[in-house]
Amino acid sequence: MGPAYLRYAFTKGTVQEVDFITSCLELTPGSVVVDLGCGPGRHARELASRGLVVVGVDVARRFLEVGRDDDADGTSEPDWRVRGWVRADAAVLPVATASVDAVVSLCQGAFGLPPLGSDDSTDAVIIAEATRVLRPGGYLVLSAFSAYFQLRWLEQGDTFDADLGRNHEHTTVHDEHGKPHPAELWTSCYTPRELRLLAALAGLEVEAVWSVTPGDYGRRRPDLAHPELLLVARRP
Repeated sequence: MGPAYLRYAFTKGTVQEVDFITSCLELTPGSVVVDLGCGPGRHARELASRGLVVVGVDVARRFLEVGRDDDADGTSEPDWRVRGWVRADAAVLPVATASVDAVVSLCQGAFGLPPLGSDDSTDAVIIAEATRVLRPGGYLVLSAFSAYFQLRWLEQGDTFDADLGRNHEHTTVHDEHGKPHPAELWTSCYTPRELRLLAALAGLEVEAVWSVTPGDYGRRRPDLAHPELLLVARRP
């Protein structure tokens, strides 16, 4: 998809999402943040513009190229630019243990999108890796699709696997030249309880699980009306 990804409506709420996240966390200019599954870098660049030291990590080479190009287009002050763009698997992070103040993974950047053939332990490994790189007192913030919402509003043609908690859909994506490509998407969906248990298993202290919509993050108790859940957890 390349830069065509940024045409989707759900990518337009970046400022509000980062406003909310930074208001929740104890981050100050100079704090080190890893944007896990950064895509083309919309959250990474917005976080960097607030004086944070940000490294974007993604497995998709083309997304990282778009992020680098946008970061170097002359519209950002040098001190506001993302410090690094790293191609890596979220389950095997090339990041030193206890070296960062926060890990964010938003809009299913790295969490909830299982590789074909993977078992249901992949997301647990991702949370464990994020926990490993956090300094004591550091935060993990990630979003996940809500199983409640997905089942309540199951779209025609979608199939929900109740055993794995995964939704399977057939769709069409358009590349940066507008050419359509058929695609199949598998998305893991979660309940608030499952997210709390995964975080606790990794040794994190859960501060909140909220129901959110892209571009409309807020402190809402989990409900059936919002498509995503936002986990905020702290490493002791």
